[in-house]
Amino acid sequence: MAARLVIAITTQNIGQRITTRRRVPGGYRDAVGTLESWENGVLKVRKRDGTLVEIFEETLVAAKVVPAAPPRPGQSQP
Repeated sequence: MAARLVIAITTQNIGQRITTRRRVPGGYRDAVGTLESWENGVLKVRKRDGTLVEIFEETLVAAKVVPAAPPRPGQSQP
C-alpha cells in the first residue's frame, strides 16, 4: 500500500508544531517547526534552531500537526 500525501493543516493551526513536505527543484524538502503565519499563500514555519522557513502554498504536497518535540539530551524539563 502506498502512502498518501495529505495537507491536513489550516490557518487555524497557527501557533502549533507542524511538519511539511514541499516540492523543490530536483525533489522534495521537509520542514518541521511552529507555524507562525499563513498569509497571501505563504506559510512561515519557525524551526527549532530559530530559522524561519517561507513555504509557498502551491509547492506544499503534505502537512500535518505533530506533537511537541522531545527534550534534547542534557536539557532540563519544565
